[in-house]
Amino acid sequence: MQEVFKSNNWRNSWVNGIFPYHHYHSTVHEVLGVLSGHATVQLGGPDGEQLEISHGDVIVLPAGTAHKRMQQSNDFQVLGAYPDGMSFDTKTDKSGEYSQALQQIPKVPIPQLDPVTGNSIWS
Repeated sequence: MQEVFKSNNWRNSWVNGIFPYHHYHSTVHEVLGVLSGHATVQLGGPDGEQLEISHGDVIVLPAGTAHKRMQQSNDFQVLGAYPDGMSFDTKTDKSGEYSQALQQIPKVPIPQLDPVTGNSIWS
């Protein structure tokens, strides 16, 4: 999975889990690929949709999309990566973060390539 993402210019990768609290990235889009196990994640904040994900699933999160792990299996691991290897920030609900994020999110460039297929996002 890491090689597929990397070949499609989604780099700066890491392997870990998903934080058990709502967070988002205001400076970059993120792809998460499930390497092992399964989990329930909530996307879109406290009122957002809960989704079951498991080995082989891939989620692309546009900048500003809140996500949280609700539960997981003991062997749950994800690979995260970012278009063009961009750096990421992690925002929660700390004072002042939201107004700053509202300024940053619209400036995040749209990735050139799909992280899995390598197809142009623009076609």
